[in-house]
Amino acid sequence: IRKILKDINLHAGSLESYASLFNIILKIKPNEVYHLAAQSYVGYSFEDEFSTLNININGTHYLLSAVKEFADSKIKFYFAGSSEMFGKVKSVPQNEDTVFNPRSSYGISKVTGFHLTKNYREAYKLHASNGILFNHESPRRGFEFVTRKISHAVARIKNGSKEKLKLGNMKAKRDWGHAKDFVEAMWLMLQRDNPGDYVVGTGEEHSVDEFAKKAFGHVGLNYKDHIVIDQKLIRPAEVDTLLADSSKAKKILNWEPKVSFDDLVIDMVENDLKNINLV
Repeated sequence: IRKILKDINLHAGSLESYASLFNIILKIKPNEVYHLAAQSYVGYSFEDEFSTLNININGTHYLLSAVKEFADSKIKFYFAGSSEMFGKVKSVPQNEDTVFNPRSSYGISKVTGFHLTKNYREAYKLHASNGILFNHESPRRGFEFVTRKISHAVARIKNGSKEKLKLGNMKAKRDWGHAKDFVEAMWLMLQRDNPGDYVVGTGEEHSVDEFAKKAFGHVGLNYKDHIVIDQKLIRPAEVDTLLADSSKAKKILNWEPKVSFDDLVIDMVENDLKNINLV
């Protein structure tokens, strides 16, 4: 965020401290609150369920409660839900009426946050909306996530590294879109007069295998020459397929994703190629 630091004010706080969140709301008196913070790496949630549940559930509760104390100011609240809430899906594609069936403590924490947000909306009349966002990627993605893990490995290998990229379930399918498209959807939700719950995704499904093939292919490499399967990276309870039905968002928010899967992969690879010596 170095490029925009001069245009924003940062305030220290913690999701584990109600007092710090309350004081930030009191100090800045926001019109809109976007609750995006969480322990959001699904793989890690299997290693440390306790911190995942505590931070994600209590943090959401604390922030909602703090916003409620300033209900007269008409603050609009956004909660970042996740496609992981659907888990082992009951139907394909998934929309706002699809049954939640999470397969990780992360997914469970997001289902809880969803219902907390809905409860505060109904009980306290908050303008509180849930965005059930499917995988949204960008060059800013963390290195522990499979998409960035792939794009950064491509850049290193293209620059001479002899390493092998270790991946887990190559067959897992996700609905991958670009984060900048999805952030627009978040903003649109809070511009509505009435709050609601919205599924946001591209409506296209691609496997990890496809992502890797496209990423390596962009720099003229065969992905099969550079990847090895590591059984340790296979999750105890895998989510095999996630696919969004964003009909409601398209109809009510007039939202459409603009960046294609191919352009997303290329954007991430090109950024890592450009900055490979800076990381």
